[in-house]
Amino acid sequence: MLKEPSVIIEKDSDGYFVASVPSLKGCHMQAKSLDILMERI
Repeated sequence: MLKEPSVIIEKDSDGYFVASVPSLKGCHMQAKSLDILMERI
């Protein structure tokens, strides 16, 4: 069984959604919409 890493999603003060994957150093992404963020991450 393949485990998916945990993703932390926050909204910054400019209204962007920011996602990071703590188990993958340097893995982070941002987007204006949650749908686009999920595609990118």
